[in-house]
Amino acid sequence: MSTKLLKPLNTPHVRQFLRRDQPFRCLSCSIRLANEQATQTQDGRTTHFGFQQVPESAKESRVGAVFSSVASSYDTMNDLMSLGIHRLWKDHFVRSLNPGSNPTSGNTARPWTILDVAGGTGDIAFRMLDHTSIVNNDHQSKVMVSDINPEMLKEGKKRSLETQYAGSERLSFLEANAEKLSLIDNDSIDLYTVAFGIRNFTNKQAALNEAFRILKPGGVFACLEFSKVKGRIFNSFYKRWSFGAIPLIGQLVAGDRDSYQYLVESIEQFPNQSEFRDMIRHEGFMIPGNGWKDLTGGIAAIHKGVKPLK
Repeated sequence: MSTKLLKPLNTPHVRQFLRRDQPFRCLSCSIRLANEQATQTQDGRTTHFGFQQVPESAKESRVGAVFSSVASSYDTMNDLMSLGIHRLWKDHFVRSLNPGSNPTSGNTARPWTILDVAGGTGDIAFRMLDHTSIVNNDHQSKVMVSDINPEMLKEGKKRSLETQYAGSERLSFLEANAEKLSLIDNDSIDLYTVAFGIRNFTNKQAALNEAFRILKPGGVFACLEFSKVKGRIFNSFYKRWSFGAIPLIGQLVAGDRDSYQYLVESIEQFPNQSEFRDMIRHEGFMIPGNGWKDLTGGIAAIHKGVKPLK
C-alpha cells in the first residue's frame, strides 16, 4: 500500500489513540461499570458523572475539567452530538421564545432582562440579541451569560468580539454556579434559558429552584437539552452512533476520548421528557401544554415553565 495513503493516519492524536491501554466502553459496558461502582460508594452523598458514581463534591470539578478541555472545540462537540443540526435547534429555540419588546406593538415597551445559564460560548445569547434587535426592533433588552467554567466564558468573550455587542451594555458575562446564583436578585429576570447545560449540573433540582427564585412573576424558564429518542429503530441507531462513533471521533479529531465519552453517557443519564417536566413543575412552575416539544425525533427537546403571577 502507498505510504501516501497512510500519512493522514500518522498524526499525534491517532498515534495516541493506537497506543491507548484503557478499554473502550460500549453502552452495556458503561452500564455494568456504573452498577459496580454504585455498590462501592455507599459512604456520603454521590451522584453520576456519566455512568460513573462519584461524590457530589467531586462532580463539579470533573465536569469543569471536561468543559475546559472542549471549550475551544465546542461547536465541533455539538456537531458530533447532534449529527450537525444543533444550530437549527438553537435557532428554533430562540424563535419559539420571541425575546424582546416590540415598540410598534402598541404595548408599553419594556426591555427584557435575559439570563442564559451555562451559556459560556455565547451561542444562545448572540441569537437572543439578534432576535430582539432584528425581529422586535428592540435595542434595549439585555442578556447576561452565566457559566461556572471560566474557559467557556473566555471563549464566549472572544467570540463576542466578532459581533456588534462586544463592549455593549446589552451583553455581560458572569462566572457563577447555576445552583447558587447569589449575585442575582429575586424576581429580577424575565427569561431564563439553559441550552445543553443542565444535564451536567450536580443538583438539577437546586438549579430549577434558583431559576424560580430569580424569575419575575410571569417570567419564563426555557431549556433546550438532549433527550430520549422516540422509536426503537431510530433509538438503536442513535445509541450506536453515540457510544460507538462519537468518543472515537473525539479521540481522532480533538485527542480527547474521555470528555466525549462522558458527554454521551451524560445524555443517557438525563431524565426523560416527562420526568424532567415533573421536576420543573415540582418547583412551582406552571407547565404549558404537555411541557415539552421534541426535536428531530426526541434527540433533543425544549422544555418550558412559567412562574405564576402573584
